[in-house]
Amino acid sequence: MQYFVANILLSDGWAKNITLTIEQGVIVGITDEKAPNATVITGTVIPGMVNCHSHAFQRAFAGFSEQGSEGKDSFWTWRKIMYQFLAKLTPEDAQIIATQLYIEMLKMGYTRVTEFHYLHHNEQGQCYSESEQGLATMARAIFLAAKTAGIGLTMLPVLYQYAGFGEQVPNQGQQRFINSTPQFNQLVSDCFTLTSQFENTNVGIAPHSLRAVNKVAIEAAVSHVRSLDEKAPIHIHISEQQQEVDDCLSHYGKRPVQWLLDNIELDQHWCLIHATHINEQEQQGIINSQAIAGICPTTEANLGDGVFPSQTFLAKGGKFAIGSDSHISVNPIEELRWLEYAQRLTTQQRAILSDDDTPSVGQSLWQRAALGGAQSTNSNTGSLAIGKQADLLVLDPEKTRLYANNNQHLLDSIIFASRENMINDVMVNGHWVISSKQHPQQQQSAADFARLLTKLST
Repeated sequence: MQYFVANILLSDGWAKNITLTIEQGVIVGITDEKAPNATVITGTVIPGMVNCHSHAFQRAFAGFSEQGSEGKDSFWTWRKIMYQFLAKLTPEDAQIIATQLYIEMLKMGYTRVTEFHYLHHNEQGQCYSESEQGLATMARAIFLAAKTAGIGLTMLPVLYQYAGFGEQVPNQGQQRFINSTPQFNQLVSDCFTLTSQFENTNVGIAPHSLRAVNKVAIEAAVSHVRSLDEKAPIHIHISEQQQEVDDCLSHYGKRPVQWLLDNIELDQHWCLIHATHINEQEQQGIINSQAIAGICPTTEANLGDGVFPSQTFLAKGGKFAIGSDSHISVNPIEELRWLEYAQRLTTQQRAILSDDDTPSVGQSLWQRAALGGAQSTNSNTGSLAIGKQADLLVLDPEKTRLYANNNQHLLDSIIFASRENMINDVMVNGHWVISSKQHPQQQQSAADFARLLTKLST
């Protein structure tokens, strides 16, 4: 299929009046003229965004935890409410929630999602039977949701074994997460089998956190997944909360990121989620390992986590991706806006996260986040170039014309000036999944989701 585009952000910069040739979901040609039979795309085209961190079920939880609890609300009290909520969810519920979430993601410009998936077992904490798809029952619900929505999926089964540092016994709220290491490795293998049944998917792993797994388990899980795919993405929650840092210092005598750097061989396929509380030595260690920092600004703000040191990290050559995590917001534009604004508030300066090559803060953030997201998922995405997967967004020309819209300022306007959804059409892997801001399954999905919310809130 060929498409004529009047204005497009390619991997090497802006281009005008070009024809994209797409075959089997991949861009195979870019020419400087209009092909005779090319379909005309109306509106500027930019690369799709990768969501590096999602807990899909938490989309249904958004709004349920803003009441305050125990007189002093924090991440830890929020977590107790979350445990009570997820105890009710069935595989069918999980699929309904994820389908609604993934449609919302597509509409806002995410073309691939990384599912940090730790809801594995039934309501009693027992494995689903083989007739129910066994260990991968919940994972399969996520694959089905991604297929219905049409979003690319990187599935990360989560290894979760303990309630805290020192191999504390899991509490009742965590019973649906827990797997032995052999059991977990079988789950990972089962998820690899699922990728053969679902297009545009891949699998990695996620040791949940240093408080939830030990070194032996991490090494065994990494060894297993790397035996299946040597480039499999590996993500981990780390240094999200100051209490986590303090507990790690008390138990291991080291800060979390420093312990990880000293004990586990990191590489470019690792993504450290949050990494909020890190010192300069840890920043440099992440950069030297070539790992990605997975930043989730709206969730980190909602939970009171703190502010990632983006300015110094990026100035040293660090790479980052963005995620919506708890889905208090499902909007990459808002994540990037908060990423920049947090730095402005802490430094009392403006235009912090641009660089010499790309003075536009908006363009710099969008391109770096998309490329970092692609690296964090080991997916052939993140930019528009020959050989890259055709994941692209078409901006609404009726909306963009009302803001500064020359190429130098366009992404600045989208991220910092507009409060409307500027995205009109979305292509994933060569398929149009959003057309004129509409998804073919959106009405059915919304109705199913609304009914589920009613059930969960009673």
